[in-house]
Amino acid sequence: MLEALREIQKRTPLERPEMGDLQIRKNTLRLASLPAEGYLLDRFQLNWAIGKQQLILGHVDAAISNMEAADAVLPGALEQQLLDSETEQAFLFSLAVAYLRAGETKNCVHCSNGERCILPIRDEGIHEDTSFSRAAITQLNRLLVLKPDHQSARWLLNIAYMTLGEHPQQVPTELLIPLQAFESEESFPRFVDNARELGINTFSMCGGSIVDDFDGDGLLDIIASDWGASGQIRFHHNDGDGSFSDNTEWAGLTGIFGGLNLVQADYDNDGDLDIFVLRGAWLEAAGRHPNSLLKNDGHGRFTDVTFAVGLGEVHYPTQTASWGDYDNDGNLDLFVGNESFPCQLFHNNGDGTFNDVAERAGVINGGHTKGVIWGDYDHDRWPDLYISNYRGENRLYHNNRDGTFTDVAEQAGVAAPFWSFPTWFWDYNNDGKLDLYVGSYHVGVGHVAGDYIGLPADSEPDCLYEGDGSGGFQEVAAARNLKRVTQPMGSNFGDLDHDGFPDFYLGTGYPEYEGLMPNLMFHNQLGRRFTDVTTAGGFGHLQKGHGVSFADLDNDGDQDIHIEMGGAFPGDAFGNVFFTNPGFDNHWLCLRLVGRRSNRSAIGARLRLDIQEGGRSRVVYKWVNSGGSFGANPLRQQVGVGKATRIERLEVYWPSSNTTQQFENLEVDQYIEVVEDRDEFKQLAWKTLDF
Repeated sequence: MLEALREIQKRTPLERPEMGDLQIRKNTLRLASLPAEGYLLDRFQLNWAIGKQQLILGHVDAAISNMEAADAVLPGALEQQLLDSETEQAFLFSLAVAYLRAGETKNCVHCSNGERCILPIRDEGIHEDTSFSRAAITQLNRLLVLKPDHQSARWLLNIAYMTLGEHPQQVPTELLIPLQAFESEESFPRFVDNARELGINTFSMCGGSIVDDFDGDGLLDIIASDWGASGQIRFHHNDGDGSFSDNTEWAGLTGIFGGLNLVQADYDNDGDLDIFVLRGAWLEAAGRHPNSLLKNDGHGRFTDVTFAVGLGEVHYPTQTASWGDYDNDGNLDLFVGNESFPCQLFHNNGDGTFNDVAERAGVINGGHTKGVIWGDYDHDRWPDLYISNYRGENRLYHNNRDGTFTDVAEQAGVAAPFWSFPTWFWDYNNDGKLDLYVGSYHVGVGHVAGDYIGLPADSEPDCLYEGDGSGGFQEVAAARNLKRVTQPMGSNFGDLDHDGFPDFYLGTGYPEYEGLMPNLMFHNQLGRRFTDVTTAGGFGHLQKGHGVSFADLDNDGDQDIHIEMGGAFPGDAFGNVFFTNPGFDNHWLCLRLVGRRSNRSAIGARLRLDIQEGGRSRVVYKWVNSGGSFGANPLRQQVGVGKATRIERLEVYWPSSNTTQQFENLEVDQYIEVVEDRDEFKQLAWKTLDF
């Protein structure tokens, strides 16, 4: 595998010229060969092209120098009618974005506080070097004179003024997006980014992340990837003293490059968590890179076994996969969603090897797959499969219980949205029936601006499908206050306040640098509706969000949030973020589930907690799942129970064995281990840390 990854490194400059400087050198030679006078169009186009490529590579000073040179000849080119108005507008927008990116690089990328790039920008988030934002404002105003309804320019103009501490007072009235537009829909405690203090702010381009316990010490570690051909996967070991160590080399991960996403599971049922790394997404035929299966030795050291176990025979571009036991034989199978190539369903043979049975099972799909997730939506004990296809109809493959599947998405009413990306099964309203979220990736910062301004949506909204437990769904996004423009990539759900109802976080953005939009947090209001608490909670990071994990990293009983940040290009790299939960004074139960007849990771198991809260009985449900799109929560299950002081009954249903365990009268705020087929649970003395 290491040799294959090194070969990808060598090929990348040729296969992906935007990631190298070859085109810059060619255009620079062409520019130098021009006569001293004239050739205004050639000078304009070459300086602009060189500047854009330099910006992609992160050479912001050189990029601005070349773009300013293009701007210097722009008036002459316009006077000679060598350029049309649309080209002029596109250039002015590009120049403004370059100034904004330079401002981010100088003020935010390596900043020493967690307030930079949090929308609305204020206080410590205000830039110290204001020259770049002022230059951007100049260019945006030039553009808005030419095209007053340019919503993307209007949005970035307001952002630029924020970085100066001059929003809203200095923004022209007709262009102002008022502060009220950014307000949250309810008050919410503020979370603070402590990644730098903990040493886990890995600087990288886009990638995936897993938060889980990889050495069995009861403490959650972090593994994050970087999709670049030389992007090293990093292992941050939780040392148990409030700090983390970079265990990448010790863990045997040196040279394991790339990976836009990661998913974990104990594929061989030996008691430790292994990792599957996904590569090649968005690169089409050039992205036919091998994925990696990293086998854990039980101590957090890994060996790449991809080719040995049968997962490396064919390579397709991908960034999404999900583990699930589709045939209920106690061994985890793996579905890999590929982009414009056949998807793969790897059947686990139980001896450490896999066979691709996708064609025989009828799940090759053939779309541009961006999200996959297993879930037993009709409660027949057999996990079904949902596939989110970007720019195409989605699939809901019903499990026929004989190793084959039937697509029922259209008849179930879950084929939309057309611009699909992240997806997951969950029970958002605690009725014991699986629901389905599917995010829309109809991108453009202008769509975001329109949403904040209150203009009619020109972008496809996300879908929230409420399940009836019998195979039917109803789309309820608008009824649950989720008809929003979000454009999510990385995303995940958890329970921030431990009220028993899952909240969710969306990492937003798209590759182009103008995609400055806040990541979004939605708080679940007892299953009735969701409220946007992005601003109040301090979650509105403007950098591009990818792998998202809800996890109690300090074992203090509440869920924090780790986010793998950074864009698709070297110049858009950023440090990862860790939002610390301030606490909500609600109660919880954390369970490590161990399958015996079922898969060891307990993926597919269902929890039911019966509680008394405020004199009323209610039930909290939770399923153990894997996959979606970007980001992995721990496989141990932390379940909020609100103000309940005891759990009257805990049920654990194991679908592979079709058995249910019951435990009565449990204390809250404790860690327990439940082993399938055992009558008693075990209390775990996991250490609380001081972050």
